[in-house]
Amino acid sequence: MNKITLDTARLIVREALNHASKTKMKPLSVAVVDAGGHLIAFERADGAPVGRFELALGKAYGSVMLGIGGTAQRDRAEAQAYFIAAANAAYGGKLVPVPGGFVVRNAAGDVVGGVGVTGDTSENDMAAGDAGITAAGLVAEG
Repeated sequence: MNKITLDTARLIVREALNHASKTKMKPLSVAVVDAGGHLIAFERADGAPVGRFELALGKAYGSVMLGIGGTAQRDRAEAQAYFIAAANAAYGGKLVPVPGGFVVRNAAGDVVGGVGVTGDTSENDMAAGDAGITAAGLVAEG
């Protein structure tokens, strides 16, 4: 697979939300972008705060644009705040450099997109995103 199709994006979202429901997480929001950072799919679970779209999209977008997941972005921000601030300025303030953002790779290791999950703890956001990406047969790099 060289790109995330709409059907694959919907599968990622559905499985991430199913994982959250099964494990009694707070209501999540999930965004899937292509390798260029363009939105393919988004869903907000019933009861999730309305402002979560921007957070989920920012996590997914930042992961693709920087080529590193949200956890690595957070760590980079702590070590080199000026770099993340400059990158965020370059990308029009669209980065959300926190856990819950994933670079998505195919089996060959090519970047095919990004996923952003928000709504619960960072660890739970990560677990739900990983579940969705793995269910789609792709590799999650968070």
